[in-house]
Amino acid sequence: MSEREKNQSARKVSIIGAIQNNSVAVAVILTVLMMFIPITSVFVDIAMALNLAISLVILMTVIYTKRASDFISFPRVTLLVTLFGLAINVASTRLILTHPVASGAPMGSMRGQSSLVQAFAGIVAGNSMVVGFVIFIILVVVQVVVVTKGAGRVSEVSARFTLDAMNSKMFDIQNEFNAGSITEEEAARRKEQVRRENDFYSSMDGSSKFVSGNVKAGIFITVINLIGGIITGMFPELAGVKGVVGLSFGEAFKTYAGLTIGDGLMSQLPALMISFATGILVTGSSSDEILSEQLKKNFSVSGTVYVIVGAALMALGVVFFGGATFVLVPVGAIFIYVGIRMQKVQKAEEVKKQTEVAVAKSKKQTGSSPDDVSPVVPLDALSLDLGYALVPLVDKEKGAELLERVTRIRREQALELGLVVPPIRIRDSMGIEPEEYSFKIRGIEAGRSRLKLGYYMCLNAGGVKKENIMAGEKTVDPAFGMEAVWLPESKRAEAERVGYVVIDPPTIIATHLTEIIRQHASEILSRQEVSSIINKIKETNPVVVDEVLNGPDKMSYGLIEAVLKNLLDEQVSIRNMVVILETLANFAPITRDPWILTEKVRQALGSQICMQYADENRVLSVLMLSQNLTNKIAEHKAFDSSQRPMVAFDPVEGRKYIEAMSASIAAVNERNYLPIILCPDEVRQLVKSSTVREMPRLVVLSISEVVAAGSGIKVERIGDIDVQ
Repeated sequence: MSEREKNQSARKVSIIGAIQNNSVAVAVILTVLMMFIPITSVFVDIAMALNLAISLVILMTVIYTKRASDFISFPRVTLLVTLFGLAINVASTRLILTHPVASGAPMGSMRGQSSLVQAFAGIVAGNSMVVGFVIFIILVVVQVVVVTKGAGRVSEVSARFTLDAMNSKMFDIQNEFNAGSITEEEAARRKEQVRRENDFYSSMDGSSKFVSGNVKAGIFITVINLIGGIITGMFPELAGVKGVVGLSFGEAFKTYAGLTIGDGLMSQLPALMISFATGILVTGSSSDEILSEQLKKNFSVSGTVYVIVGAALMALGVVFFGGATFVLVPVGAIFIYVGIRMQKVQKAEEVKKQTEVAVAKSKKQTGSSPDDVSPVVPLDALSLDLGYALVPLVDKEKGAELLERVTRIRREQALELGLVVPPIRIRDSMGIEPEEYSFKIRGIEAGRSRLKLGYYMCLNAGGVKKENIMAGEKTVDPAFGMEAVWLPESKRAEAERVGYVVIDPPTIIATHLTEIIRQHASEILSRQEVSSIINKIKETNPVVVDEVLNGPDKMSYGLIEAVLKNLLDEQVSIRNMVVILETLANFAPITRDPWILTEKVRQALGSQICMQYADENRVLSVLMLSQNLTNKIAEHKAFDSSQRPMVAFDPVEGRKYIEAMSASIAAVNERNYLPIILCPDEVRQLVKSSTVREMPRLVVLSISEVVAAGSGIKVERIGDIDVQ
């Protein structure tokens, strides 16, 4: 192909694409212009044929549409097609009124008039205008009184009930998601489906008014055609036509009545199909079956029905002698035959089902299926058991506030730690006290506490004066271990006024769950989650993923999981997976030790880690280890059974070490500083592992991490730690 031909081909493709992209806009403009600009009878015929074809396409599309809301554009399509039909009606009216008919001209040979209008008038009315008008009036009555009015009423009711049920459906979906029955993607899809149904039926409520209005406009235009046609037929000069002899009243009425009937039928037939399609669409169910499948299932319930109907028809045929017998008896025989065949098929299907049930039962009793003998019931990754007194917290009829909070917790942890928390299955349990709840990770309890519905947990965070302390049942905040009291709802306002921090039961559970998830994030992370995270990163950063997993020094999912678990153990977010994988790829040729790799990753994330603990002025207030203590820790370096670095002090030295740490941290707490220890790289892990039991929340940073943060972070030395 030459360059010129290629350019021409590309130009044609661009033109076709432009037409396709702007076809609706062009069609709307042409439709509006048809109402004002005179067009020939040929174009009117083409437009009428298109209108009829489009109406048939819409009707067939509705019949093969499974859910009404799947045809989301139907309300707008109805408006466009209605406008198109009215434009054609106006154009054909102009032809009827501006082209007077010669005396005695038969239907089908009238020059200047639409051939389709004349054809329909001849077929329906023939030589009798009375018959034509009766047929036309019957069609209009059927459309107005039966189809359009019924479809409009169904649209109105469907819109109201769909809107009323929206919140309930959303709560049901959210509850299933929180229970782990459906995935997050499935929950989002189903919520979007509910919103689409709501939008669709709300639009259909108004769209049905377009259909009914179209019918009324068609009747009005028909009357105008008849009156105006008679006048212009009798007085052609009124239509601006000279030299044409006017018709008598009888000829004008007969001629223009025929044209009016033809034009009315050509406009009402597409409108009737649109009304029919509207009725079918709004009366449809929410099943995933098309109309033919639903009818097949509903009308094949029992063959006995057809046998009874056939027998009744044959009995009527015997009673009514004459011509009725030769109609009713054969039809009844056909129904009986269909019913007998259907009974045989249903009986065969029932025998087949019974055989399958018997075989399955036999296998279960003989134990021939290993799956039946030893089923594997997987544990829920996360579960929240509630005592029966706490069930109202997840009752959707009472707000189901806890369900929304659980979903928010999962989203917040994904943003904060980079960990996609699995769905939390919420269930009632008879194994715990009525007012207790228990949070489990893979079947193992990670936290438990007690609530009092109708009461609020009130914490004194230091803002309550001694004389304002209120009496109540003492308790402990399950998330942070702070002392608190239970106060009834009637005293909530007073407690807030004197300075208590007032927490309602759903917030207590939500805060506790958040803290448990943070503290046990490494236990929640599994190899499958690691694979999912890496696959997501691969979509945007395939090179680094390929280098880590498939390069010459490729790493296993287990090694990557170990590094990520180490980070999560110290509350380091793994959201920046690209930097983590790049660091692993850089040091993979040097070491396979997950503890060394963890330190390298922490250094790469230095800025992120330091910003996590810095104050609003980006200042880190730290305690420094003395050189003497640093040397002692390094000298007593050892490894536990998992090859994790640890400090092997003797009991006396170990006690002095912990006492020195505790004293320094207590002094920092009194000054309202977050306890942070800054130490050399080689002992950071040793310090953390040696203090994790007594001081699990202690933050230990290395000098390299602070250096990696750059000049954006300032360090303030607030004390030293030493052991004599």
